[in-house]
Amino acid sequence: MSSSSSSTFVPKPVQEQLSNGEEFSERYIYKGQDRETVGAHFPVADIQVVDLRKFSSLSPERDEEFKKLKSALNSWGCFQAVNHGMSISLMEQTREATKSFFATAKEEKQKYARPEDDIEGYGNDMILSEKQTLDWTDRLYLTIMPIGQRKLQYWPQTPPNFRDVLDEFAKASERIGEEVFKAMAVSLGLDEHCFLEMYGKEPKMYARFNFYPPCPRPDLVLGVKPHADGSALTILLQDKDVEGLQVKKNGQWFQVATIPDALLINVGDQMEIMSNGYFWSPVHRVSTNASKERISVAVFCIPDGESEIEPAGELMDEDRPRLYKTVKNYVDLYFQNYQIGRRPIDAAKI
Repeated sequence: MSSSSSSTFVPKPVQEQLSNGEEFSERYIYKGQDRETVGAHFPVADIQVVDLRKFSSLSPERDEEFKKLKSALNSWGCFQAVNHGMSISLMEQTREATKSFFATAKEEKQKYARPEDDIEGYGNDMILSEKQTLDWTDRLYLTIMPIGQRKLQYWPQTPPNFRDVLDEFAKASERIGEEVFKAMAVSLGLDEHCFLEMYGKEPKMYARFNFYPPCPRPDLVLGVKPHADGSALTILLQDKDVEGLQVKKNGQWFQVATIPDALLINVGDQMEIMSNGYFWSPVHRVSTNASKERISVAVFCIPDGESEIEPAGELMDEDRPRLYKTVKNYVDLYFQNYQIGRRPIDAAKI
């Protein structure tokens, strides 16, 4: 990324533009091929609910739950996780801390502003192209694991419990992620550590706190453009009250329901590669709302940058040949491709 492309236009946070009464910018109008679907109503996706507690070896319904997980990830690329072990109180504290941070004064939020050359911090995403459509969202992006790589200068101290809540949320997400990696492997008949070994010794986890203010033109503007995740796995804590997430399947958009006590877990591109396409990384986007604000917290589980990500050997045979190349540092390619509307996984396909 050249410095000239990012310094040409640096938008203020959406919240700030609204409070200043600034004129709506055309840079937010979505111009993609499916732009006529923006603001439309869609059927609700029949995404399966998976009970993580049943993966225990003591559960008589264990095998059935593995089949359900495999089916969900093969058909939708995501599932609603219940009995995941993250307490309801922690989920609620995380939602409240997110709302409280975005409700603080502009000057307080700017203490954690993202530098032009870094992804971490408060504000909006990097501008990589003059033609880049902007997302109607403000975000706070933080490294949460490993603990030693956290950049605490970007971790808010308002509200006062933010750091403690995030630390607890990060540890719970890490445990859930490992449990799901094992379950995904078992569901495909692999050793439970197969995907975890590729995940590597120094995997990273990032949290993205999203705030979607009310939008004057929900028929033209998206909270987040269509994309698939560059992670191996993404864990999403949704807003309890306001829906907005949409997922694409067979060329059709579907609304994703909110289940208050569930975590939505989806496959990222790197898991699609590891599973040799048995699991697929779904394209999704976020709609805007004319009258209601919305929040969400996404945790991206990213393999160790030194790990080679490739299809598991047991998932390739004469009937199902290898579908993907070996990749390394996949995330480095991801953001550039995402902002210009290209799917980086296409470059990994054989």
